Amino acid sequence: MSVPDGYRVGGWRVTRGLASGSWSSVYVAVRETGELAALKFVPTGTLTSRQLSHLAGMAGRELAVHRRLSHPNLVKVLDSLVVDDPARPELDGATVIALELAERSAATALAAVEGGLPEADRLIAEVCAGLACLHEAGWVHGDLKPSNILLMADGSVRLADFGLAAELDGTHAYLPPGGTADYMPPERWDEGLRMSGVPVRQTTDIWALGVTACQLLTGRLPFAGVTSRARAAAAGQFAEGRAALTLPEGLAPVWREFIGDCLAPDHRARVRHTAQSLRRRAYAALEPAGPPSRRPRHLSRILGLVGVAMAMVASGAAYAGFERTAGTPGGDAASTTPSATGYERHFRTDADIPPRYYDLIVEAGTTCPSEPTVTPHFVAALLKAESGFDPDLSDPEQDEYGIARWTPRVLQYYLPPPQRDTEPRPPFPPRMSIPPVGDYLCRFAPTLRDVPGDPAINLVAAWRTSAERVREAGGPPDRPALREYLPRFRAALDAYRPL
Repeated sequence: MSVPDGYRVGGWRVTRGLASGSWSSVYVAVRETGELAALKFVPTGTLTSRQLSHLAGMAGRELAVHRRLSHPNLVKVLDSLVVDDPARPELDGATVIALELAERSAATALAAVEGGLPEADRLIAEVCAGLACLHEAGWVHGDLKPSNILLMADGSVRLADFGLAAELDGTHAYLPPGGTADYMPPERWDEGLRMSGVPVRQTTDIWALGVTACQLLTGRLPFAGVTSRARAAAAGQFAEGRAALTLPEGLAPVWREFIGDCLAPDHRARVRHTAQSLRRRAYAALEPAGPPSRRPRHLSRILGLVGVAMAMVASGAAYAGFERTAGTPGGDAASTTPSATGYERHFRTDADIPPRYYDLIVEAGTTCPSEPTVTPHFVAALLKAESGFDPDLSDPEQDEYGIARWTPRVLQYYLPPPQRDTEPRPPFPPRMSIPPVGDYLCRFAPTLRDVPGDPAINLVAAWRTSAERVREAGGPPDRPALREYLPRFRAALDAYRPL
């Protein structure tokens, strides 16, 4: 499909092409406000009825994901339109999806360097966060791979291309036939095509995550072979127990174990490694050993728009060239301040929330997308009310420590499984303290849905007392400490609420 420069769709004006693939074409476009986007044109002209049905399904799935889910690590849809232009039969009726404009894909970045990417560990953690959002909402991505991982101008990650995504129907989802062989688990080849499609589970994405993580860290696929068919055969031999998993040299032990768990040989061995548990492990791997220290990282611009466009043909996503420098996500100190880009949808970036905690707060506040009360600005308000964002808070009299005022025995329960064997000892750094806040809130928010009053006030009162006491009282218990605490929390919640 060819769309001329200057062509207008809705409020968008096409400025240049990026790429054209088998089923869609992608163009850069601009609004009168100056906002840029990537327009994905999905055609309808000169196609067979079967092709039209396939494309309509792909566009419908992609839009369904975006209508239902919002997460900082899922690409954002800005607009969706249908072209009404009978004078251009090749364009008339085409579905157009306006997406955030990214810098490049992880696949393009990998193609421009020898070995893995400098920030691979952080990228993997953010991929896990986006995937966890999808999985907890009951979806399978179905096509997770580096070309569908977008790198934004501020360094953050977006999962993209949900044309093969499918919602679970019981234990399985059903995908159209096809996919990318290098990222398909061995059991996928044994699944027959049914009327609804090919049955898959969420562990399909976990396998693809392991393959992708290996590539991001080393620049290599985990299974040897000159062709994708040969590599799929090697993966099959491993799954049957006829060959060992031999990962590239140089992987840190924590990532070798992570990838090995993702690439467990079958669904049953893989199912216990959920996207959420892998997210926790990936973020924990970012924490430097020993005392917190400054650890700036830099990933420079490594390609131009020509390379970007080449990657776009494969992925159907969109990129533009920028340069960025990012600080350590979630560290106690950082040598740079995170860009506000993308955070404004979660909280006010002109408020007094310390930027070095932005990523951790978003991580905690997006743990359970189905709970509307649990949001990043809620988590930020809670931390403000608890400690004023003081990571070194110590209150031995109440046995509460750190930025979230955890007691050791309660925090222990909400730590990642490998860390639950022993009760943690303070101090509790923000990387340890903030993400479990999301798990706690997500556990108890559903139990308060029938309690009258403001859900946010009820939930934070449960945090300060217990969910049982809030239910018994029919709202926040009448306690002097809460009477002082709740207005402080409410003021912060209102101050941080995104515009």
